[in-house]
Amino acid sequence: MTPAIFGIAGTTLSANERAFFEDADPAGYILFGRNCESPDQLRALTDDLRTIHGRDKLLVSIDQEGGRVARLRPPHWAHYPSGESFDQLYRLAPASAIEAARVNAHAMGIELAEMGITVDYHPPLDVRQPGAHDVIGDRALGSEPMQVAALGRAILDGLGKAGVAGCIKHMPGHGRTTTDTHKAMPTVTASDEELEVDIAPFRALKAAPVGMTGHLLFTAWDKHNPATLSPFVIEEIIRQRIGFDGLLLTDDIDMEALDGSIPDRSERAIVAGCDVVLNCWAKLDDMTGIAQRLPAMSEAALRRLDIALAGTGKAPGGDKAELLAKRDSLLSLVEQSA
Repeated sequence: MTPAIFGIAGTTLSANERAFFEDADPAGYILFGRNCESPDQLRALTDDLRTIHGRDKLLVSIDQEGGRVARLRPPHWAHYPSGESFDQLYRLAPASAIEAARVNAHAMGIELAEMGITVDYHPPLDVRQPGAHDVIGDRALGSEPMQVAALGRAILDGLGKAGVAGCIKHMPGHGRTTTDTHKAMPTVTASDEELEVDIAPFRALKAAPVGMTGHLLFTAWDKHNPATLSPFVIEEIIRQRIGFDGLLLTDDIDMEALDGSIPDRSERAIVAGCDVVLNCWAKLDDMTGIAQRLPAMSEAALRRLDIALAGTGKAPGGDKAELLAKRDSLLSLVEQSA
């Protein structure tokens, strides 16, 4: 199995994509808006992906946070609010905010599971910092670490109730960035002591099934390599200090924060200790280069993949309409208190 998650160009698999995926046997797939035209079409696509290697427990993933990061949108799918909505409610009524985040994620998970999706790259556990770039911004669950952890745990619980594995991101923390990593690599000069704030939510939720690195340079830990490509950050900070032993993915390896060719970056990420490379843009030349360059998935990574997918694929329980109504009732407390 190739330790990579690959994108798909359109709403159905092309003959070239199918032949490549049959040969490369990637760890999984990622979906974007370009792949999601209607519920019937999307379910047919994910069913088709499962036929390639006959794996019912298949990593089929998506970025569905709510707000501006939502690949499934109305009119075919429900609207979900950004993390800031739950942050605002938490400051007023913490228990209500936790319940709102849980039922929101449960409803979201039901929709994802119905589409054959097993992994959601959610929740972001990045602690919001004043003056930081808005690439995180209203996606954040708050600016206080334990609040972020409490809401993040509720999201993981809600997704899990629907048979979808959540993913904590972007380790070891994206909240201090002054740059959009899609365009350039941020340099974070905070001290090791200051960075305890950033890693605290990840440590609290270290038992999450899946985690994702961020493409940021932390000078306190590694002056030369961003977290995704840093053996020190991955082993000493993510695996040891945070204590995360789940499936560790890179953020999109195609982002301009990283330099070198896509296969070069991918190889460096695996050598540094990431389990799986995430490659989003469905460029066949890049995917072929990654598959040719990377070794087979390690036994440890395969074990983590199996554990991550163990609770997925079950029939999602719960009534989506009731869950969304409860969420809206709870979130309305903010307006009522204004």
